[in-house]
Amino acid sequence: MQEVGEILHLATSGRVIVRLSKIVTQDQILCDENSTKVAKVTELIYASAISLTNNIKKFVGKKMFASEAPPAKKQNRRKQKWKQ
Repeated sequence: MQEVGEILHLATSGRVIVRLSKIVTQDQILCDENSTKVAKVTELIYASAISLTNNIKKFVGKKMFASEAPPAKKQNRRKQKWKQ
Protein backbone atom coordinates (compact mmCIF):
# COMPACT_ATOMS: atom_id res chain seq x y z
CA MET A 1 0.00 0.00 0.00
CA GLN A 2 1.17 3.51 -0.68
CA GLU A 3 0.51 6.53 1.49
CA VAL A 4 -1.92 8.98 -0.14
CA GLY A 5 -2.60 11.58 2.57
CA GLU A 6 -4.13 12.21 5.98
CA ILE A 7 -7.59 12.83 7.38
CA LEU A 8 -8.11 16.47 8.34
CA HIS A 9 -11.55 16.38 9.94
CA LEU A 10 -15.13 15.17 9.81
CA ALA A 11 -17.43 17.67 8.05
CA THR A 12 -20.88 18.52 9.43
CA SER A 13 -22.37 16.58 6.50
CA GLY A 14 -20.68 13.43 7.84
CA ARG A 15 -18.06 13.27 5.12
CA VAL A 16 -14.38 12.84 5.85
CA ILE A 17 -12.05 15.58 4.57
CA VAL A 18 -8.67 14.22 3.43
CA ARG A 19 -5.52 16.13 2.48
CA LEU A 20 -4.02 14.19 -0.42
CA SER A 21 -0.33 13.87 -1.12
CA LYS A 22 -0.82 11.52 -4.11
CA ILE A 23 -3.46 11.17 -6.80
CA VAL A 24 -6.28 8.72 -6.10
CA THR A 25 -9.26 7.64 -8.16
CA GLN A 26 -12.91 8.14 -7.37
CA ASP A 27 -14.39 5.22 -5.35
CA GLN A 28 -10.89 4.34 -4.06
CA ILE A 29 -10.93 2.77 -0.58
CA LEU A 30 -8.68 4.47 2.00
CA CYS A 31 -7.12 2.38 4.78
CA ASP A 32 -5.00 3.05 7.85
CA GLU A 33 -1.57 1.49 8.45
CA ASN A 34 -3.26 -1.68 9.77
CA SER A 35 -5.27 -2.11 6.52
CA THR A 36 -8.53 -1.15 8.26
CA LYS A 37 -10.94 0.27 5.70
CA VAL A 38 -11.67 3.82 6.84
CA ALA A 39 -13.27 5.75 3.96
CA LYS A 40 -14.19 5.66 0.26
CA VAL A 41 -13.34 8.63 -1.99
CA THR A 42 -16.50 10.17 -3.49
CA GLU A 43 -15.36 13.60 -4.67
CA LEU A 44 -11.96 14.72 -5.83
CA ILE A 45 -12.46 18.46 -5.59
CA TYR A 46 -11.56 18.51 -1.90
CA ALA A 47 -10.97 14.77 -1.47
CA SER A 48 -14.26 14.22 0.26
CA ALA A 49 -14.87 10.65 1.36
CA ILE A 50 -17.66 8.62 2.92
CA SER A 51 -16.77 7.10 6.27
CA LEU A 52 -16.69 3.31 6.36
CA THR A 53 -16.38 3.19 10.16
CA ASN A 54 -18.52 4.53 13.00
CA ASN A 55 -15.58 5.90 14.99
CA ILE A 56 -13.92 8.16 12.41
CA LYS A 57 -12.69 10.67 15.02
CA LYS A 58 -9.93 8.30 16.13
CA PHE A 59 -8.48 8.42 12.59
CA VAL A 60 -8.30 12.25 12.38
CA GLY A 61 -4.68 13.27 11.84
CA LYS A 62 -3.57 9.76 10.88
CA LYS A 63 -1.98 8.89 7.57
CA MET A 64 -4.17 7.13 5.00
CA PHE A 65 -3.16 4.55 2.42
CA ALA A 66 -4.81 3.46 -0.83
CA SER A 67 -6.20 -0.06 -0.84
CA GLU A 68 -4.42 -2.43 -3.22
CA ALA A 69 -7.71 -3.88 -4.43
CA PRO A 70 -9.40 -2.00 -7.25
CA PRO A 71 -12.50 -0.07 -6.21
CA ALA A 72 -15.73 -2.00 -6.29
CA LYS A 73 -17.92 -1.14 -9.26
CA LYS A 74 -21.66 -1.04 -8.92
CA GLN A 75 -23.48 -3.07 -11.50
CA ASN A 76 -26.29 -1.31 -13.24
CA ARG A 77 -29.21 -3.64 -12.73
CA ARG A 78 -32.65 -2.64 -13.82
CA LYS A 79 -35.78 -4.27 -12.62
CA GLN A 80 -37.94 -5.40 -15.49
CA LYS A 81 -41.64 -4.94 -15.28
CA TRP A 82 -43.35 -7.92 -16.76
CA LYS A 83 -46.49 -7.39 -18.76
CA GLN A 84 -49.45 -9.46 -17.69
